[in-house]
Amino acid sequence: MTPFALLTEMENRSRRFASPLPQQVETVSTWRGIGFLLGNEQYVANMADVVEILQMPKVTRVPGVKNWVLGIANVRGRMVSVMDLNGLLGQPSRGNWRSQRVLVVEQDEYLTGLLVDAVLGMQSFPVDREVPVPQVPEALAPFVAKAFERDGRNWPVMEFGELLRSPEFMNIAV
Repeated sequence: MTPFALLTEMENRSRRFASPLPQQVETVSTWRGIGFLLGNEQYVANMADVVEILQMPKVTRVPGVKNWVLGIANVRGRMVSVMDLNGLLGQPSRGNWRSQRVLVVEQDEYLTGLLVDAVLGMQSFPVDREVPVPQVPEALAPFVAKAFERDGRNWPVMEFGELLRSPEFMNIAV
C-alpha cells in the first residue's frame, strides 16, 4: 500500500467515526436587573443602578422632612439617606420588616437607600422581549420607560436616575 493510499484510507475511516460538529446556537442579548416588590406589584431596576442591597439599617431621624424620608444611616463609613419608596409614591406598604430591603443607589457621589417591600433577586430578560409599558400607578409613570415580559407577566423597569432627579424626590422639606 502506498503512503498516499494509506492516508486516504485513514481519512475515510476518520470521517466515518467522527462526531458531528456542534450546532451553532444563535445567542440573544439579555438585559439584567434587580427585581423588587412595591405593594403587590413587581418591578425591576437596572443592575448598574443598584450598588448594594441591605436589610433596613439603623437610621437617625431628620427633623423637618416629609414622612417618607426615614432618616440617614452610616453604611461602611458613608452616609446614606434612606427613603420609603412606597411613601414617596403615595402607596401603602405591603411588606413587613423581615422582607423589606433597601436598594442603595449612587447618584453623583451621593448614596440613597430606597426601601422596597421585597427583593426578588437578579432578573434576566432577552432584549427582544421588551413590551409596551403596562399600566402603572400614576405616581410611577414618569419613572417607568420600558417593560419586559416573561412567563406571561410584565416587569416594568423603574429608572432610579429619573426618580432621584425628580422634583418630587428633591423636595423633602415639610
